[in-house]
Formats: sequence, structure tokens, C-alpha cells
Amino acid sequence: MFDSNNTSPPIVFLHIPKTAGQTVHNELVRAVGKDAVSPIRVHTQASTPEDQFPQGYSLYSGHIDWIALDRIEKPRFVFSILRDPRERIASFYFYLLKEAKALNPEQLEDPRHAGKRKILANSVDDYFFGGDVAWQNFVFDHYDNFYCSYFGSKRIRPGHIYTRMPERRKLRGALRNMSKIDWIYSVENLSALQSDLNELYGFDLNLTETRDNAGDRPVSELRWPRLVQRFEQDANRKRIEDFVTLDIALMDRLEL
Repeated sequence: MFDSNNTSPPIVFLHIPKTAGQTVHNELVRAVGKDAVSPIRVHTQASTPEDQFPQGYSLYSGHIDWIALDRIEKPRFVFSILRDPRERIASFYFYLLKEAKALNPEQLEDPRHAGKRKILANSVDDYFFGGDVAWQNFVFDHYDNFYCSYFGSKRIRPGHIYTRMPERRKLRGALRNMSKIDWIYSVENLSALQSDLNELYGFDLNLTETRDNAGDRPVSELRWPRLVQRFEQDANRKRIEDFVTLDIALMDRLEL
């Protein structure tokens, strides 16, 4: 059974945006208690890799870098969740668009909402493939074969040096680093994660009947076709397809 007094192995959830992670996070917080949860939820909250994992917590969960994962001593349970990479890209785009539309003009001027201001002011073509170098780096970091980038670099934002790496090295590096992760689950089969955590920790999680932070369309509805249709240039429809090729290869290797 779970014991928050540092006797149960810590749980580390490497949460990739738009992979049903908010549902999983909320259920885990309910199970372990808020006081047992690391306050670092986004990589920008920590100034060093080590600070991503402050000591003494039972749950580490968020969009975090994991260069210093070994700071959490074994035994521990480290996992992540993957989704069809096409659907993740489209869901992330439409989520940000929805969030941007909910902001008033004054809020949109806040520098923290620069990306949301960009998504409102530009066509899909220009959002993904226009802008200056800094903006293109943002797009590549958040959308371009994100799974390979995240697991290969151990960073949410790997930077332009990583993006220029040969594709075979990216895939090989991602697979090598993922050996440090106990299990990779599919968003289509959260019942497996639910069963594992309930069995390992004595939880009573419910990950299959609720979906927090979902978009404004049914979960079963595909987002990718809607996104592709928004492109005005056929060349850009092909370019966005290139954003998933490595991630699909990675998931094939993992038999997801």
C-alpha cells in the first residue's frame, strides 16, 4: 500500500502535453495527497536540471526535463504516455487556439502569451512555417517529432543543435534513453496504467471514465484531418507530415 512517509517508491510521470496527462496527474494527486506532490510542474520553474526534482516528494509530475532523473534514487516508478503523434500535434494546436480565443486584448499583450497571440494572428501555414528563427525554434521544439526530441534530449526544449542531428541518431538516442523509463503507456489503453498503479501502490485510480482538460470536441473525434484541411499550401501539408515520421517509427519500435 502507498505510504507518503517516504517508504513507497516515488512516482515520476514525464507528462507530454496533450496525452491525457492532466487526467492522470489529477488522479495521482488525489491518491498521494497534495503535500506529497513536487511543486515543479513545468520545466521553466526550475533553474537547473537538479531543481526539476526537489527532494522528499512522492510524486513528480509535469512537463519537466529529466536530465537529472537519477536524483530520484531507485526504487522508483517512472512512466510516460504516448498518443498518435498526429493527434497530439493537432490537439495541441487546437487547445492553444481555444486558450488564445478566451483571452482579452490586454491579456494577449502579456509576453507569456506570445505564442497564443501568434496563433490568433496567423494562418496555419504561417504559424507552423513562417516567422523568424526564434519562432521556428519554438515550433520545432514543441511540434516536430516531439517524442524523439524529448526522450532523446531529456528536455522539453532540446534546442537547435538537437534538431539538426541526423534522424537515425535521434531515433537511436531516444530508444537508448527510454531504457531508464519503467514503462511507456498508450493513451488508448490507460486501463493498463490504472491496473499497474493500483496493483503496485494500492491506489483506487479511475483513468478510463474521465478526461480532464479535454478540448471542445468529443475525445473520439480525430483532430488531425481538421488541422491538415486548414493549410492553404499543399507543400505545407507535406511538411507537417514530416513532423510525425520519427515519432511513428519510435512507437512502432515500442509496439504501441
